[in-house]
Amino acid sequence: MLTVRAPATSANLGSGFDVFGVALDRPADVVRVSKADRTTISVTGAGSQFIPEDPEKNTVGAVAEALDAPAHIRIDKGVRPASGLGSSAASAAAAAVALNELYDRGRTREELVPIAAEGEAVVSGAAHADNVAPSILGGFTIAREDGVTSVDASIPLVACLPDIVVSTRDARRVVPDGARMEEVVETVGNAATLAVGMARGDPELVGRGMADPVVTPSRAELIEGYAAVRETAFDAGATGVTISGAGPAVLAACYPGRRREIAAAMVDAFDDAGVDARAYQTGIGRGAEVFR
Repeated sequence: MLTVRAPATSANLGSGFDVFGVALDRPADVVRVSKADRTTISVTGAGSQFIPEDPEKNTVGAVAEALDAPAHIRIDKGVRPASGLGSSAASAAAAAVALNELYDRGRTREELVPIAAEGEAVVSGAAHADNVAPSILGGFTIAREDGVTSVDASIPLVACLPDIVVSTRDARRVVPDGARMEEVVETVGNAATLAVGMARGDPELVGRGMADPVVTPSRAELIEGYAAVRETAFDAGATGVTISGAGPAVLAACYPGRRREIAAAMVDAFDDAGVDARAYQTGIGRGAEVFR
């Protein structure tokens, strides 16, 4: 048996829609695999009752098929489904790394990214690499059709997860079909600022670069209490706040030493809106790790 831990992720980061992503220190999925004649899947942990164990309907089943690596696969979910924290991507990333190792397929981590993305498409309906790339590679990633660039960044983060559900499919339905030229220019500037901030390890630049005038405003309407949570996080010292992935999790960037106050403020703001929430005091972490 072989075990892989793959981290939760936050995609988009505001200005980097379908392109930017970061691996988080916590939470994470743990996947255990052993060789078999056909693929079987069992799921435990956070939200496991909502995850199909049929290999044709589960992200890891598609990964096993793509690698021609049938296995008994046990998934322990640490990342709740429909959270905006890359739940399906974490499982797909862990399975891709684990099965590649188990069957000695010889794929590089970069080569595993599109395979895991195809697995995630089973759930999201499209093969986007913005979550699976950081879950496999770690750090801050920039996913393009011609490959992935990764940066070993270090920025303190808070991910606040409310007890509501926003599916990726629903979140994609509200994305605007177009944008005004001034919005495009603003988004490009913000994305460039964020990328430089990641390379420099500068929480101020990262926070400024998280602003997004195009996608985030539409998705914010799906998250009860978002505006108040965002304002409260800034008041508590956050340098930037945005929706994590498709939501409903809300991501805040900050300076070291500010995570506890920001986490508490965000949870309280959701509570004031009548929504239970929990906060992860986290940061940018490593990619999938193999344990024998």
